[in-house]
Amino acid sequence: MDLKVAIVIACLLAFTITSTEAVIPKCCIRTRKDIPVQLLQNVERWVMQRSDGACDIPALLIYVRNMRRPICGHPKALTFLTQLQQRMRNMKRRKAA
Repeated sequence: MDLKVAIVIACLLAFTITSTEAVIPKCCIRTRKDIPVQLLQNVERWVMQRSDGACDIPALLIYVRNMRRPICGHPKALTFLTQLQQRMRNMKRRKAA
């Protein structure tokens, strides 16, 4: 019976260790205001980090092609980023026409 109890405890410990790893959020602790345009032209997607949740500061997580980690940009960079992407779309349409 002692072996069964030890196995159950080991399974419960393994379950709690693996479940707590998924709970820790990855938050930006600093933001950058000066993001090169070359990086912004290669943006795949972005996500807005809010300060009212698990993270302390608002930030714009910018996922750039061929980069492992996202760039933590200032939230005001979102307007520039959307304007830049709109210009790039318009340029592609003009070239295709």
